[in-house]
This record gives sequence, structure tokens and C-alpha cells, in this order.
Amino acid sequence: MDDVATGAVHSDREERRPAERVPDGRSQRSRRTVLTAATELLEAGGVGGFSVDAVARRSGVAKTTIYRHWPTREALILEACEGLDARYDVPDTGSLRGDLSAFVADIARMVTQAGWASVLPSIVDAAERSSEFAVMHSRIQRGHAAPVRLIVDRAIARGELPRGTDPAELAAALLGPVFYRRWFSREPLDASFVDAVVSRVVPRA
Repeated sequence: MDDVATGAVHSDREERRPAERVPDGRSQRSRRTVLTAATELLEAGGVGGFSVDAVARRSGVAKTTIYRHWPTREALILEACEGLDARYDVPDTGSLRGDLSAFVADIARMVTQAGWASVLPSIVDAAERSSEFAVMHSRIQRGHAAPVRLIVDRAIARGELPRGTDPAELAAALLGPVFYRRWFSREPLDASFVDAVVSRVVPRA
């Protein structure tokens, strides 16, 4: 077929079918409604208590419609969990100790208040049996640790840390105690605890 003729046919099709390339507004609203309901159910009962039937009841969207957007329960959970990621404003106090103190205090607050905190244990459990959830869990943990890399880079530039300092080791030393208290010992995550965690990493002068 002649290239020019082919181009003309394609152009004609595009002119006659512009709406097919634009997402349907009602479809997008249904997606948002379903994802909101799915997020609420995850926060209430975790991955184990999640079902498409419950999402349909809560959202008012038919199961057939839900399955058109998400072919499996797991696909819906994974997309809903994307909205549970932690978001940080990386502190910039001008000192390593100040930055780490603000960061750990923020983490301590979020693991008791943020929506993702109630879901995370069930994601960890699911990750033991599902490679998809394992990838998600790894991504979430990298997100938690990401601010530490920037804090370390700033501290190296100021001469507060030696070059070659491993941000991953520092993140583990800071986040490990917080997660342990939140999900294992369930002791208070108060200001004195935050100060003790940071002091073990950056002793007071």
C-alpha cells in the first residue's frame, strides 16, 4: 500500500475517532471511587481482610466494572497501595544531628498516624509469599530510607561525615528501633526515645 495513502487513512481515522484516545470521564471517576474504597478497606483490615466483594459494596461500583480495570484482587491491592507511600519533606536544619532528629521524629509520628502504617505489617506478610508484594515492600522501604541519603550527602559536604559513609547502614540504625517499638515492643515513641536513637548514631559533642 502506498505510504501517502496509508497516512491519509490513519489521519481520517484519527479525525473520526478522537474520543477513543481520551479516557472516559465516568470510567476515571469509577476508578477513583474504587481506589478510595480499596484504600479505606486496606487501612481498616490490611491485605488479609481485603476482598473485591467488599470493595464493590463500599464503592457502589459493580464487580464486573472493577474487574475490567483490575483483573485480579492482587492487582487492585497493589495499585491501592501505591497511594499509601510515605511522603517526606526532608529536613534541612543545617546540622547532621538536627536533620536526623527531625527525620526520626517525623517517622515516629507517621508510624502511629499515617494510613500506610496500619497496612505495612500485612504487606510484609504478603511479601513472604508473593514476588509482587515483595517488590512493593522493597519499594516502600527504599522510600522510607531515601531522605537519609540526602541528609548524609549534605553532612559529607559540611564535613560532618567522612566520604564513603553508607546511607543504608545509617537508615537501618535509625529506622530499625522505630519499627521495633511500633510493631514489636509497642513502647512509646516519644521525644526521649528519638533523642536516644539519634545519639547512638551521632553522639552529642
